[in-house]
Amino acid sequence: MKSIHSNKWLYFFGALGGALYGYDTGVISGAILFMKKELGLNAFTEGLVVSSLLAGAILGSGFAGKLTDRFGRRKAIMGAALLFCIGGLGVAFAPNTQVMVLFRIILGLAVGTSTTIVPLYLSELAPKHKRGALSSLNQLMITVGILVSYIVNYIFADSGAWRWMLGLAVVPSVILLIGILFMPESPRWLFTIGKEDKAREILSSLRGTKNIDDEIDQMKEAEKENEGGLKELFEPWVRPALIAGLGLAFLQQFIGTNTIIYYAPKTFTSVGFGNSASILGTVGIGAVNVIMTLMAIKVIDKIGRKPLLLAGNAGMVISLLVLAAVNLFFEDSAAASWTTVICLGLFIIVFAVSWGPVVWVMLPELFPLHVRGIGTGVSTLVLHAGTLLVSLTFPMLMEAVGISYLFLIYAVIGILAFLFVRFKVTETKGKSLEEIEQDLRSRNGGSESESESKQQTVHP
Repeated sequence: MKSIHSNKWLYFFGALGGALYGYDTGVISGAILFMKKELGLNAFTEGLVVSSLLAGAILGSGFAGKLTDRFGRRKAIMGAALLFCIGGLGVAFAPNTQVMVLFRIILGLAVGTSTTIVPLYLSELAPKHKRGALSSLNQLMITVGILVSYIVNYIFADSGAWRWMLGLAVVPSVILLIGILFMPESPRWLFTIGKEDKAREILSSLRGTKNIDDEIDQMKEAEKENEGGLKELFEPWVRPALIAGLGLAFLQQFIGTNTIIYYAPKTFTSVGFGNSASILGTVGIGAVNVIMTLMAIKVIDKIGRKPLLLAGNAGMVISLLVLAAVNLFFEDSAAASWTTVICLGLFIIVFAVSWGPVVWVMLPELFPLHVRGIGTGVSTLVLHAGTLLVSLTFPMLMEAVGISYLFLIYAVIGILAFLFVRFKVTETKGKSLEEIEQDLRSRNGGSESESESKQQTVHP
């Protein structure tokens, strides 16, 4: 089947997996308000339904990195699209909690695969001077998916039609499944399996020029110096990249981000808003998320990754501290209700121009070519594990300690995240993926001779 090399469609379909992740992430926040009675959910089973998607995502992330390094980026995205279709239909018709959890896990497998492969795919296709912006399309599509889910939730809120809320995810799933059939494979992956001619053809089409020798030479140098496989991920010279990737992935969730996405309506109802008003409030948050992610796309390749992360940390911590203080001292007041809306909005604004897109951009940038799939997969596994823990415990912690102390905890974690970025994360702006790899190698004692001594080893 002939591939479409038009950059516009390529990046759209490449990032559509992000939209499905966003939709399935956001839609549960409204649907959970209405399925509780029909499925008989309590605090524990409510958290289980929400977090079961993340359990599947952990499994999906764990397998996706190895599978994409073996079978290619395009086939992995195709598999994720098929799982999105199956999972979407399953949750829409689930007759009880057990079946709902099962198909939420299947959706999670799709999420784990797509969140590993989509950023990697976009990063490997993009030219270095636009890689931050184009890789950020994944996060933009996530925010678009979340916004669409909020709008759908609001449309069906009066009728309480939660099955329609969940089931409409099948539509973009089918679009992705069909669209990815026409997309090209990553030229960098093709190069690693010896298909240099095909890699040159696709890369030339993507760049709009036949003058791609410099980029190909960089790939050859990276190919010569890499052994590949899971073992290399733990080599001393790769270890700083692994620490940075795992830390960014874990901390992105433990700042409290997905509690806002998953439980925004529940948070709003806890401070006095009705169900429909709470869902409408999340539509506003979703719209702000999209707008600010668009702004991030414009500045990420100018300002850089690390400055955005540090500034974002400061803004999110301030928002959480104000939110905690107001709800602690002015509980059940109109001031507390509206301050909650404002603080959550400010949190989303700051997150959307910093930790939201930047982490997804940096994860595939950090790792050498031959372990890029595995490294990104392990990092996203940790990301989803963090999301699982946060989302599973949020309802129970909210009952136990209250919203004020809970967000105060997230603020403290935000301060720790600031320190981590300051001392453990390096800048990747304006460098090719191969240049980033060479910098990592030179800074951490990974020499070409060291790699060449390992070439007799059979690749796993």
